[in-house]
Amino acid sequence: MELPEVEHENHPLVLPVSVTMSILAVLVACVTVLGHRAHTEELSREIQAASRWTQYQAKSIRQNEAENTSDIVALVASLDKEKGESLKRKYEAKVQHYTSDKSDVSKEAKDLEAERDRAAHKADRFDGGENLIEIGLVICSITLLAKKKFFWFSGMAVAAAGLAVALTGFLLH
Repeated sequence: MELPEVEHENHPLVLPVSVTMSILAVLVACVTVLGHRAHTEELSREIQAASRWTQYQAKSIRQNEAENTSDIVALVASLDKEKGESLKRKYEAKVQHYTSDKSDVSKEAKDLEAERDRAAHKADRFDGGENLIEIGLVICSITLLAKKKFFWFSGMAVAAAGLAVALTGFLLH
């Protein structure tokens, strides 16, 4: 069975608009990938920060246990002064160790959260740019139906705005 041949009107806008739409489709694909990668980075940093906060919490618990043990040692130290002083120094050192470790881990977690926030802002820019480029693509496609240059130029303008928004994602550091 053969398909009937359809006569296409040779309108001067068909070729340039089709090329424009093809270019916009490629741009949408590129910006979409950038958005997905930024979201992946955001999630990765979120997981890493949560892991650091879990570490911080564990060190806080250990510090609290060391402080409690130190208090008990101080009470019992009167029975054996030499051993009591030795244990007291041991647990005071542990408390200092956990206190300094906690501040390091806290700083790491806060840094990771800042990186996560930057990645989220980048992803938002890429997503916004993607949406505008897609809208521009759709508006350009209306040109093929309406045969009006207004839609072609409007679609390109909206897509250009989308590309500009997407490019600002690279400026966020």
